[in-house]
Amino acid sequence: MEITPLKDKLGRPFQDLRISVTDRCNFRCRYCMPREIFGPDFSFLPREHLLTFEEIERLAKIFVQLGVRKIRLTGGEPLLRKDLHLLINKLANIEGLDDIALTTNAYMLEKQAEKLQEAGLHRVNVSLDALEDETFQSINDVGATTNRVLKGIQKAKETGLEVKVNMVVKKGMNDHDVIPMAKYFKEQGITLRYIEFMDVGQTNGWDFSQVVTKKELFQQLNEHFELQPVEPAYMGEVAKRYRYADTDTEVGFITSVSESFCSSCTRGRLSADGKFFTCLFATDGLDLKEVIRSGATDAEIISSFSPTWRNRTDRYSDERTEESVKNRPKIEMSYIGG
Repeated sequence: MEITPLKDKLGRPFQDLRISVTDRCNFRCRYCMPREIFGPDFSFLPREHLLTFEEIERLAKIFVQLGVRKIRLTGGEPLLRKDLHLLINKLANIEGLDDIALTTNAYMLEKQAEKLQEAGLHRVNVSLDALEDETFQSINDVGATTNRVLKGIQKAKETGLEVKVNMVVKKGMNDHDVIPMAKYFKEQGITLRYIEFMDVGQTNGWDFSQVVTKKELFQQLNEHFELQPVEPAYMGEVAKRYRYADTDTEVGFITSVSESFCSSCTRGRLSADGKFFTCLFATDGLDLKEVIRSGATDAEIISSFSPTWRNRTDRYSDERTEESVKNRPKIEMSYIGG
């Protein structure tokens, strides 16, 4: 069976894969997993419903044949998945895969960073929305302090992992911490990326009035720093990048709301229970766990999957309206992965 890289209806190749390894998280961030919904009685996925590391490895090999070059492990909080380094080692041995990254809140990173790096992890993206503990604790809603997160970031740097920090900015929540975050991570030589508050899922109470746009963020930063634009490094890069003048340190903006980037989106998402989604704002996905556990051959899995990408027309952020925000059902970020 001849295999060629996949492109969708809009000519977008399938190059990037986000794999959620768990729907569980040790934080209860207000904009992602609010405690009122994800409380003690919430039913998370049973262990037997999760893809095994061997199943993830098999699907990853198939996706690499179809054009994927970068994989990012997500959650929930992926470091809650036991022995995650074993999965990373399996992925690191896939011929043709160029990059393996991890998105984490870094609360458990200090103890695991060295093992993850030795297994073959290249990069970590740390979600951190404030430096000041009172704000950070009000966001994570479990009493976690920034000290442990910052130690995890430092340990990751020491092991040789590339580190970027992602800050979701929401009016009235943490917008006062935009400049302190920039100053701190500029001094650390770590890339900071501001993410516009998005209407992912059904439970975060999104409203456009709470969005701090890239334009507003840039104006704030421009009062304190001289920023120089940086050209995109590859097709599908989501961050609009700048460099602090006279340094090699960058700052970026992920602008899903105010300046959408659907036209160059090359990302697919695999949930922890094996459903493939063609968009972060999708309403449903293709159940690959059912296919793989039915005894299907690799060729049969490719035949089952390929039409899903080839028929892809997703442009949610381009088409976002008040009506679509309110009425379109969407998968929770904690399930699909960020």
